[in-house]
Amino acid sequence: MAGKVAARRAALRDTLIDLAEKQIEADGLSGLRARDLAKDAGCALGAIYNVFSDLNDLVLAVNARTFHRLGATVAEELADAPQDPTEQLVIMAQAYHHFAAANHNHWRALFDLERAPEEEAPDWYLHEMGLLFTYISTPLGIIFPDLDDEERLLMTRALFSSVHGIVLLSLDQASSGVPTGDIDKMLGLILRQLAGSKKI
Repeated sequence: MAGKVAARRAALRDTLIDLAEKQIEADGLSGLRARDLAKDAGCALGAIYNVFSDLNDLVLAVNARTFHRLGATVAEELADAPQDPTEQLVIMAQAYHHFAAANHNHWRALFDLERAPEEEAPDWYLHEMGLLFTYISTPLGIIFPDLDDEERLLMTRALFSSVHGIVLLSLDQASSGVPTGDIDKMLGLILRQLAGSKKI
């Protein structure tokens, strides 16, 4: 009996994640409604909270899928990238932009989900972010061989933050005035200039 209950619970969990994923894709994070989820899943509203502690917990599960897809996209682009570390950074940045543009609502949900100030990021988030940072830090280590581990980590975080900021503001054209078609060019220009300077 316990096995059947656990199986039903797991099945409902997967169903709710699938439905939440579709709602976020269609209407963004602000459009996610527990009552709509319950109706579409064919379950009582309270059943959602037997599986997830709250809607944030459900969104985190959706975000885990999104982060995994983002990492897979970057890895796929890197598989065919040239050996030049600067071009690898450019390809990664452009892949990040393309993913954000093609999956805008899911990508925004990665960063728009509110958490309490004292709440630590979940392990899956740290793991997936760590993978992205590894992709970035490896070519940075070649470009800037004199950086120690701490400096390379700071450089990695700074570079990710810079690329993220450019993509975020550029996809919201009202904020930056940068045409979407110029984002890849902008990313390439900045990263090639950074690598060309090789100075901190």
